Parts: sequence; C-alpha cells; structure tokens
Amino acid sequence: MTTHCCEAMSSHVNAGCDQHDDPFDCPDALVHFSAKFQEYGLIVHDGGTAGITIDFCPWCGRRLPASQRDRWFDELERRGIDPWEDEVPVEFQDDRWLASPQQE
Repeated sequence: MTTHCCEAMSSHVNAGCDQHDDPFDCPDALVHFSAKFQEYGLIVHDGGTAGITIDFCPWCGRRLPASQRDRWFDELERRGIDPWEDEVPVEFQDDRWLASPQQE
C-alpha cells in the first residue's frame, strides 16, 4: 500500500463511492493515483479516463514523487514486451515492478 504525502491526499486517493466502482465515473472523485507509474493526477470528468498530472499536493504543497512512466516503458522494452501488442505481465500492472533493480 502506498503512503501518500498527507492525510488529505490519502483520503482523496482512497475515497470510495457506493455508487461507482471506478473513480473516473464518480463526479465526487478528484484525484487519481497510478501505482504502476507513481503518478498523481486530477481527474477530468469527460466520460473517459483523462487526467492532468500534478507535481505538488493540492492540500499540503509537498512535491509528489517523480513519475516512473518512462522507466516502466523502458523496462518493458528491455524485456522485449510491446505494451500495445503483447500481454503485460501482472507485476507491471501495479507497483510491484518497482522492487526490481533498475537497469542501465
């Protein structure tokens, strides 16, 4: 489980809704956290899964962790996996892949 920068961020990221399983469907959801990329974003309620990546917490002002998106794609490429064509291994669907040593 990811530890977030402050109680308010944790509350918003982990907020549940009894009417919507997906936070992108819930008009009350404000923030999305992508564990696999370690990214935070403000949800754009446009009927899809759009978001605006943020670098600082809107509540406490702390800098948020650097995105691991490029590293994720680099690691899949290093393994010969095309995420658009191939099945992505289960450990790359959340933050488990981050525990593996970083390759140069």
